[in-house]
Amino acid sequence: MNYYNLHTHHFTNQEDVLEIVNQYPHVFDDSLPNYSIGIHPWYIVEDRIDSDLQIIESKLQSINCVAIGECGLDKRIETPMALQQMVFEKQLALAEKYQKPVIIHCVAAFQEIIAIKNKLKITVPMIIHGFSKNIEVANELIKNGFYLSFGKYLLLNSELELVFNSVPNKRLFIETDTIEEDIKAVYELAAKYKNIKLAEMQSIIENNYNTVLNK
Repeated sequence: MNYYNLHTHHFTNQEDVLEIVNQYPHVFDDSLPNYSIGIHPWYIVEDRIDSDLQIIESKLQSINCVAIGECGLDKRIETPMALQQMVFEKQLALAEKYQKPVIIHCVAAFQEIIAIKNKLKITVPMIIHGFSKNIEVANELIKNGFYLSFGKYLLLNSELELVFNSVPNKRLFIETDTIEEDIKAVYELAAKYKNIKLAEMQSIIENNYNTVLNK
């Protein structure tokens, strides 16, 4: 496989791209070869939490389900933080039970995410998707054992070059999320920023994928 897309909402079915397609418990396509499943903080429905968690648990036992998520915390929505945290922690418990990595949506709640990881002593890999913050936040997350996935913001914000270059190669992933641009465009820019050949960037991400997700 030449390209690995850590997180996407668009299945493109390209022969040389392995895509982890984001899925929700209540909107699900069983035919996808690689996917993650989780309760996104935007879509928490209180009277559906238990049934959603049951669906997630059943899907986590499938070989096609390579991760849980996206899930996490978002301080810019109206859903109470206590409810978001409860739903997030229940999903982390499932991740630990089935030894699946976690793809995390985090908006303005990085300290809370770090605190939860440490409080619950989470051992599975935790990946912050769509990272777009500064070097200080990146360093704090790396220090606490997180992986960082870069995508659309890398293409849109040239100031992220310094942040991207500060992240150790062993902690990197690449994604497209909701954008229409091809994953190859993100890889090419990532290789340019790291001042390495495209083939070397491909090898870095492939090794990380095999370490974190292909167990």
